Amino acid sequence: MTSTAQAPQSGARTAHPDHLGHVIFIAAAAAMGGFLFGYDSSVINGAVEAIRDRYDVGSAALAQVIAIALIGCAVGAATAGRIADRIGRIRCMQIAAVLFTVSSVGSALPFALYDLAFWRVVGGFAIGMASVIGPAYIAEVAPPAYRGRLGSFQQAAIVVGIAVSQLVNWGLLNAAGGNQRGELMGLEAWQVMLGVMVVPAVLYGLLSFAIPESPRFLISVGKHERAREILAEVEGQDVDLDARVNEIESAMRREEKSSFRDLLGGSFFFKPIVWVGIGLSVFQQFVGINVAFYYSSTLWQSVGVDPTDSFFYSFTTSIINIVGTVIAMIFVDRIGRKPLAIIGSVGMVIGLALEAWAFSYDLVDGKLPATQGWVALIAAHVFVLFFALSWGVVVWVMLGEMFPNRIRAAALGVAAAAQWIANWAITASFPSLADWNLSVTYVIYTAFAALSIPFVLKFVTETKGKALEEMG
Repeated sequence: MTSTAQAPQSGARTAHPDHLGHVIFIAAAAAMGGFLFGYDSSVINGAVEAIRDRYDVGSAALAQVIAIALIGCAVGAATAGRIADRIGRIRCMQIAAVLFTVSSVGSALPFALYDLAFWRVVGGFAIGMASVIGPAYIAEVAPPAYRGRLGSFQQAAIVVGIAVSQLVNWGLLNAAGGNQRGELMGLEAWQVMLGVMVVPAVLYGLLSFAIPESPRFLISVGKHERAREILAEVEGQDVDLDARVNEIESAMRREEKSSFRDLLGGSFFFKPIVWVGIGLSVFQQFVGINVAFYYSSTLWQSVGVDPTDSFFYSFTTSIINIVGTVIAMIFVDRIGRKPLAIIGSVGMVIGLALEAWAFSYDLVDGKLPATQGWVALIAAHVFVLFFALSWGVVVWVMLGEMFPNRIRAAALGVAAAAQWIANWAITASFPSLADWNLSVTYVIYTAFAALSIPFVLKFVTETKGKALEEMG
């Protein structure tokens, strides 16, 4: 497809909001969905062994209960774009908040394994919606000069959600005397872990009433005056607002309404740019990052670490995740998306290869030999650090900004759905693969990290500093 997009004449590219703090609040409120995404995705880490014990299930069945939420994620991600185009970004956030709340209550009070699985699917649908709406909304309200940093709020919120869930799990486990099935508030500890998410879910819903609708959506439904007011809020009074509205409107008129049909074309079903988005999503998951957040407690216990320490190591990994994300937020608009992704891929290859080496040794008295144990622990943190400072942020930023206006919502939905399907494949397969050969499992993840380097070099286009109307 040949692009007819022109550089903005309204001054949008160099726009600086009059009240940057207000724009930061808007992005942070939208990213609260990312916090819930991280919290809900990772909180199950504290309940895995308790669920195995309570319902007496093997690794394969347990993996399906853990991973089934990702099917809901894929459906939520695939449909969120269309829903957002019909009823708006804010209404989509509010629906997700309600689903998060209902899911957390249901997950905390299951009466059977299939009941727990159902509530995890409901929560997954909400996560999928949040994974699409967060980056799309932030990209649409952020001034181009700040879009990378504000777009990275989504990943920052995800990693903070992961860390908070691990800290809460660790605290609740200690309160229950180190027993995941110990009694707390009349429930088993793992049930309380899952139920605590009610608090941030309600907060997300409340915050959605405090932020404005996307100006691009408002223009699409003919509310030009309100769109002009919001553009003045987020891009500043120095921007020619009439010209800015005309730029967005003409881009929409030229590119029409997004639909799944618009994604089709080229030699391989989808347009090339859609395949690049799918590729970014798949590589982000196939390096095995979510093994570190869904199964880390179980993984460390399997090589001889006691339960309380394993929960603590899960928490320290989450802190490293936050540190890496902050590094990415600092550099994503300075050095660009592609260089950051390549640096991260090289670091992940090193960390994963060292883990594969460490796990290749036989256990001695139920534990890894001391040297290999320390190498595994340090390498796991190195892997998470390099993922967080690169692919963790870059993929979300790029998915929010790389597609032309005409197909942005639909293409982002497909790419996010691909991400959840890839996440499901890794999550569902890990327990069985680990039982078979943990070292080879990490060799596979290392191979995908290595393959991501030529993929980025050949197919990914830098988007740093461009207005959304220039994409495509």
